[in-house]
Amino acid sequence: EEVPSGWETKPLDEIAEFLNGLALQKYPAKEGEEYLPAIKIRELRSGITEQTDKASLDLPLEYIIEDGDILFSWSGSLEVVIWTNGKGALNQHLFKVSSDEYPKWFYYYWTKHHLPHFRHIAEGKATTMGHIQKHNLSESEVLVPDKNALSEINKLMAPILDKIVALRLE
Repeated sequence: EEVPSGWETKPLDEIAEFLNGLALQKYPAKEGEEYLPAIKIRELRSGITEQTDKASLDLPLEYIIEDGDILFSWSGSLEVVIWTNGKGALNQHLFKVSSDEYPKWFYYYWTKHHLPHFRHIAEGKATTMGHIQKHNLSESEVLVPDKNALSEINKLMAPILDKIVALRLE
């Protein structure tokens, strides 16, 4: 297909950083101390419950999840969600997706766009825990508008995504 003049295609993992979570069992919360809920695939579906594990607050900052963060479970059941269940700790098998360069709606919807393909790859794996790998992100193309077009689209899209987060928090 024709790419409009000034636009370009890039791999998905160049428009955003996909940070894989930690093995949080190595960071247990000490008895009676403050803790962060460990966000695993289960929590993406059912939120934070009595069953949610407790992780130490003593984690590198980038592994702390905040409301509005984009989380992508790349193993088992593949989901891309906008997290709105409060502060938590990023467990392994989840990517926190972020970008210094592109707006949140941009990498959220492009990751979502490729999700059916990622699910197809995961289902094709012989193991019970189907998953995708980093190279699958690199092989997934994204159409990046020129700066002016992106800025114009952002004026429409950024408030919509902010509203989605606000409504979910409500």
